Amino acid sequence: MRKWIKKKLLLLGTVGIFSTGSYAVNKETNIILINLDDAGYGDFSFNGAIGYKTPNIDRMASEGMRFTHFLAAQPISGASRAGLLTGCYPNRIGFAGAPGPGSDYGIHPDEMTMGELLKQKSYSTAVFGKWHLGDAPVFMPLQNGFDEYYGLPYSNDMWPFHPQQGDVFNFPDLPTYDGNKIVGYNTDQSKFTTDYTDRTINFIKKNKNKPFFIYLAHSMPHVPLAVSDKFKGKSEQGLYGDVMMEIDWSVGQILETLQKLGLEENTLVILTSDNGPWANYGNHAGSAGGLREAKATTFDGGNRIPCIMYWKGQIAPGTTCNKLGSNIDFFPTFAEITGAPLPKHKIDGVSLLPLMKGDENANPRESFVYYYKKNDLEAVTDGMFKLVFPHTYVTYGAYTPGNDGQPGMLKNLEVTKCELYDLRRDPGERYDVLSQYPDVASKLMQIADGMRKELGDNLTKTEGSGRRKPGLTKDFK
Repeated sequence: MRKWIKKKLLLLGTVGIFSTGSYAVNKETNIILINLDDAGYGDFSFNGAIGYKTPNIDRMASEGMRFTHFLAAQPISGASRAGLLTGCYPNRIGFAGAPGPGSDYGIHPDEMTMGELLKQKSYSTAVFGKWHLGDAPVFMPLQNGFDEYYGLPYSNDMWPFHPQQGDVFNFPDLPTYDGNKIVGYNTDQSKFTTDYTDRTINFIKKNKNKPFFIYLAHSMPHVPLAVSDKFKGKSEQGLYGDVMMEIDWSVGQILETLQKLGLEENTLVILTSDNGPWANYGNHAGSAGGLREAKATTFDGGNRIPCIMYWKGQIAPGTTCNKLGSNIDFFPTFAEITGAPLPKHKIDGVSLLPLMKGDENANPRESFVYYYKKNDLEAVTDGMFKLVFPHTYVTYGAYTPGNDGQPGMLKNLEVTKCELYDLRRDPGERYDVLSQYPDVASKLMQIADGMRKELGDNLTKTEGSGRRKPGLTKDFK
C-alpha cells in the first residue's frame, strides 16, 4: 500500500496540486516550448540521424514522452505557427502561407495567443527567435501577449543574400528585433542559437520564483544554415549536423539551468518543429525519416513532426505515445495544466494532458484534417488510415536536390483520384489500399465533409460557415 501511495505522489507531484477534470497537475507549472524550424522527423539520433549525436534531446526522449504521430497544423512555417499559438486550424482564423517582409496580413488582434492565454494566470511570457505571424506593429509579440521578444520577424532567408535574390525574390534587409525596436539588420546568423539560448536562461533565472512561459522558436535549421565556432566542423554530416549539434547543446543548457534552480519538477519542456525538412536544399536539409515527401506538401514528410515532452515527476520517463496529436493541441493542453480559461470562440485543438498522464484509454484527437494553401482540404486521417484527396503538389523525389545552400528544381505532380493509406503498415504512404477498405474511406470522407461545411474547401468549391477573420494590415493603420 505504501509503495502504491509513493508511486502516485511521484506521478502527481507534491507541490501545489490541484485538479482539472480527473487529472491532477501543478498549480504553477512553468512551460518552455522549443519550436525548431524545418527540422525533420528523422533529425535526432534517437530517431536514426547519422553523422552526429543529439544526446540532450535523446535524454528528453528517454526521460519523458515521445509522440510518434504528431502533426503540424500546416506544412509551412507561418501557418503552422499561427495554429500552434492559437489552437486553431490556420484557415479558421484566415491565416495562410508564410508572410514575408511588409506582409498585408498577420495574426488578428482578436485572436487569443498562447501568451495571452497564460497572462490570464499572471505568467511572465517571452518569445526568443522567429515570430512569422506578420511584421506590422499590431501583429508583433509585445502586442499579442508577450512581455519580452528578441529575434526575427520572419524566416532567416528573407534577406538580400537569398540565393534566388533578383531572379525570384527582392527581399529588403532583414531586421533583428529586441522588443518593438529594431536593433540591427542582416545580423550574423551564427550568433542566433547561442543568443536565443542565453536570453532563455536569463529569463528563467529572472522569473524563477513565479510562473513563466517561454516560446523558444529557433531560426535553425532553416536555411541559410549558420553555426557558432563552438560547433563548426564538429559533425560528420557537415554544416547541417553542426547546426543540429548546437541546437542539442541549447537544449542541454536549458535543462541544466532548470536542474540547478530546482525547477525540473515544476517545468514542462516540449521540443517540436514547425514542419518537415526543406528537402530541395539537399545537404543543407534534414531527414523526413522515411516519410513521403517533405515541407510544403501534406504527405506526412511535410506534416509529421517530432514532439518530445519532458516533465519530471509528471510524465512517466521512457514512454512513447502513438496516439494522434497536433501542435494546435498545445494551446488547450496548457490551458488545462494551468487552469487558464479558453477563449469564448471555437478552437480546434484538444488537450493532450490525459495522454501525458499515461491514460492508455484516452484518445483526445480522433481525427485531423490536412488543410494547405489558403483553404485546400488535401487529406484527412483518423491516426490509422489517411484519405488523400485529388490535389497538386511539388515533389522532392523526381529531381536532383541542391547542395551547399542552393535550392534544387521542383516538379509539380498531381493526385488525380482519392487514395487511402494504411499508416499502421505504410507510414511512407506508398500503397493505395482504398479498394480494400471502402468503409474506412467512407468514414473518413464523412469527417472531411463535416469540416468542409464548417471551414469550406477551395478544392471542392465548398463554402464553409466557420469563423474567418484575416488580420489585414490596412485595417489597423
